[in-house]
Amino acid sequence: MLKGLNMFGGFDTEGFLSNLSLGTVGQSEWKDFTTGEHKGTKVEVVIIADKHNYKSSNGQQISNIYEKLTVKVPKDIDVPMNSHVRLINAKATVYGQYRNQLSITADDIEVIKK
Repeated sequence: MLKGLNMFGGFDTEGFLSNLSLGTVGQSEWKDFTTGEHKGTKVEVVIIADKHNYKSSNGQQISNIYEKLTVKVPKDIDVPMNSHVRLINAKATVYGQYRNQLSITADDIEVIKK
């Protein structure tokens, strides 16, 4: 469960991703839930560094380090495992009962280092 997402307004995807380092941990086919139609690739990434200064009302320290995210890319790509990556033209939507989940799509994923 991600924390502090409400800090990023209507959701500031670029602002949220700007202080995160992401590493790949898996990938799979992205299919339309209803029709089963192939839509591209889902890449699982983990937050390996989180340099945000999250606001906390009770003094508790907040971090999203080691949280897993799934990024949907509308094309077939092959991203090596355990690579540091950057999302290209990412867009995200906050959802869930507690507004603590994130749906992310990106035009592509760039490998920064393997």
